[in-house]
Amino acid sequence: MLGRTVAGSVSAALLWPRLQLAAKAAIAAGLAFAIAPFMPGSAADYPYYAPLGALVAMYENVSGSMRQGVQTLVGLAIGVGLAFMLFSLGSPSPVTVAIVMGLGVILAGLPKIGSGSDWIPTAALLVLLVGGHNPDQFSFGYLLQMGVGVSVGIVVNLLVFPPLHFKAAALSLAELRQALAQQLWDMCKALKENWPPEHEDWSRRSEALVAHTRSVRAAVQKADASRRANPRRRLHPRDVEEDYRNLRDLERLTFHIQDVTQVLADVIWATDHPFVIPDGQAAPLADAMALVGDVLHAADEEDAQGQAQLIEEADAAVKALTARIAAEDEHPGAPNAVESILLSLHRMLRVVKSGGGKRESDPSPAGAS
Repeated sequence: MLGRTVAGSVSAALLWPRLQLAAKAAIAAGLAFAIAPFMPGSAADYPYYAPLGALVAMYENVSGSMRQGVQTLVGLAIGVGLAFMLFSLGSPSPVTVAIVMGLGVILAGLPKIGSGSDWIPTAALLVLLVGGHNPDQFSFGYLLQMGVGVSVGIVVNLLVFPPLHFKAAALSLAELRQALAQQLWDMCKALKENWPPEHEDWSRRSEALVAHTRSVRAAVQKADASRRANPRRRLHPRDVEEDYRNLRDLERLTFHIQDVTQVLADVIWATDHPFVIPDGQAAPLADAMALVGDVLHAADEEDAQGQAQLIEEADAAVKALTARIAAEDEHPGAPNAVESILLSLHRMLRVVKSGGGKRESDPSPAGAS
C-alpha cells in the first residue's frame, strides 16, 4: 500500500511540472506573437518566428532555458552566415541545397553548441529557400523575431513560478528506499516457504532495481539543475548535496541487496551452486533480513528513536546469527551461503548507520515542486 502511495505521489510530482511548463509555453508564445508586429523594418513581416523562439527557449528549468535559448540563436546565426556564403554560387538549386545541408551537418558537430546544432542546417535552408530574392530582409527578420521569442520565453520561465523539482527528487528517493525494503521482505518470505518457493518474482528484480536507481539519480540531478539561476531557491532552500549523499548510499544498498538476491536465487535454483542454507538457519536469517527491511522502511518516518531501536534490533539479529554460525558447523562439506548474506546485511546496516537510510524530514517547503 505504501509503495503504491509513494509511486502515485511521484507521478503527481512529475505531472505538475509538465502542466506548468505547458502553461508557461502558451503564455510566452502568446506574448511573443503580440510583440512581434512591433518589430522594426522587415522583421514585422515575419511575426510567426517569435512564438517559435519562445517555444524553443521554454525548458524545464531556468538555467536550461537560458542555455538552450542562447545556443539556438548561435546556431541560427551560423546557419544564416552559411547561407549567405553559398549565395555566391547563384540561385538555389539541388546542388546548392545539397551543399548547404552537407556543410550544415558538419558545422552542427562543433563543440559547445548543444541544442543549437540542429538549427544550423535548418536556418541555412530557410534563408536559401524562403528568403528568395530578399535574403537580407528575411535573415534580419528571422533572427530578430527568434531573438525576441527566445527573450520572452526566458523571462516568462524566470518570472512565472520557475520550477524547483525538489519534491519529485525527495519522493523518488523515498520510493527507491521502499522498493529496497520490499525486496528484503519478499526474500524473507521465500526463506520461510517450502523450497523451491512458490513466489519468485523477487529473483528477477535485480536489473529493475538498478534501473530504478538510475531514474532516481536523474531526478536528483534534475532537482539540482532546477535551482540554478532560480530566484525561488532562496525562498525554498534545500540541501541538494544531502540528496546526493542519500542517493549514493541508496546505490550502495542496492548493490548489496542485488548480491543477496543473486546468492539466494543461486542457492534455491542453481544446479551447479555448492552453497547451502542449513534448515536451522533459514528462519533466523529470514528474521534478520526482515528487520533490515524494517529499518529501511522506517527511514521515511520522523521517529528517530524508533529508527535507532530498529537498527539495534537488526544489528543484534545479524550478530547473533553470525555468532551461532561460528559456534557450529552443520555442513562441513558444503559452504554456508548464510555467511555471505549476513555480510551483506551487516554492510547495509553500516550504510544506514552512516546516514544513508535517512532523508531530510521535509522534502521541501510548501510550493517547491
